[in-house]
Amino acid sequence: MNTIIYTSVLGFFCMLAEIFNWRKLIVPALVLGLAVIFGLNLNDWNTNQAFYNNMLKVDNFSVAFSGLAIFVTLLIFILSTDFYAKDQEHLSDYMSILTFILVGALMMFSFSNLTMLFLGIETLSIALYIMAGSKRFDVRSNEAGFKYFLMGSFASCFLLFGITLIYGATGTFDLAKIADYTIQNQHHISPLFYTGMVLMVFAMLFKVSAAPFHFWAPDVYEGAPALITAYMSTLVKIAAFAAFYKLMSATFFYTSTQAELILNIAAILTLAVGNLMALSQTNFKRLLAYSGISHAGYMMLLILSAQNQPAGALFYYALAYSLSTLAAFAIAIPVFKAAGSEEIDSFNGLAKKNPVQAAAMSMAMLGLAGIPPFAGFLGKYYIFTESLHSGFHNTTLVAIFASMIGVYYYFKVIIAMYGKPANEAKIETSINYQLVLWVCLALSIAFGLYPAPILNIF
Repeated sequence: MNTIIYTSVLGFFCMLAEIFNWRKLIVPALVLGLAVIFGLNLNDWNTNQAFYNNMLKVDNFSVAFSGLAIFVTLLIFILSTDFYAKDQEHLSDYMSILTFILVGALMMFSFSNLTMLFLGIETLSIALYIMAGSKRFDVRSNEAGFKYFLMGSFASCFLLFGITLIYGATGTFDLAKIADYTIQNQHHISPLFYTGMVLMVFAMLFKVSAAPFHFWAPDVYEGAPALITAYMSTLVKIAAFAAFYKLMSATFFYTSTQAELILNIAAILTLAVGNLMALSQTNFKRLLAYSGISHAGYMMLLILSAQNQPAGALFYYALAYSLSTLAAFAIAIPVFKAAGSEEIDSFNGLAKKNPVQAAAMSMAMLGLAGIPPFAGFLGKYYIFTESLHSGFHNTTLVAIFASMIGVYYYFKVIIAMYGKPANEAKIETSINYQLVLWVCLALSIAFGLYPAPILNIF
């Protein structure tokens, strides 16, 4: 609970910093503040406290995912120092909104009441709509913000209507009481409950960009500023999947077959659409958008296996995916700036101009593809293992074939760097980008070689 309060205070500090002309202090204060909050968050380990009449619950699940979200946001803030170097007038606005996105994510990790789930999702989403369209004079950014807002609003309507029907059937918003209702009335569950469940599942599938509700992701990822795309690819996806997993494991899987059928179909569609559509992409951010959709398909397997409580595998995969994605953007953003383009061709000949950066980008792509020794390899292995243990053999087979297809489109970037003539643009990479890059790659290799501390965290 303190984590949410102190993070909110940081967001308000950013707004006040503009009034008192403290712009130079904003990013250092945020980085230091988040480092302190990260430590305070760890103090809640094994406390299992409930707040506001059990609307928020701090347990090891929420502490672990909150720590990951804070860490990812801290790295994003380090990147933002250079990304917004020429837009200092709006720095306080950007930083405060990014901080409130984190606040929404923290609420999504800790909710134990459907009302708090909705508030957390809306706190995150509304702030994200603004940031997706924050390049005011860029038509693509304007389109991304508007499209995300319009489609996200429909998803929120589905979510809210679903919550209403669940309340009408059970008389409560509390997750534990909803679970009790499904257990005690297994053969007499109200049709309202099933309708509400379907609507909520559809809304959450939109939030995690799973097929067939994925259409917004490629356009929004492409049009949003690159730093915001990195934030959406990591923190937002982590928050959505953690909330989705918590919702399904705590309530709806007690109805078993209906929820499983919907998620099984969605997982297969997501794996197929994400990997097949990524094959033809020429824009790097659209490539990572479809890559993110495919990774959503893999994580859907863990939600399908939620009755076996694979939270450790979900946390490990979310960490592995985030590290490789942030490493890729730490290289891509300076490349985009130098080339004036976000196409994969921007990386042409990078190995000749900057072999170290090319090697680092290759490692990031291999991590996303799930190639050892990076954490992404064991992340997929644990997902497939949990899925097989839960009896989803056909879906796991689809996921394995999809993973093999995925290797091809990640290698498109590597081929561009090593096999094509070099661009003339000079790439300048600051120490902040280098710091984020090598921290992410070092952790990806470390956890890939020694996964036990993360995998057995719960």
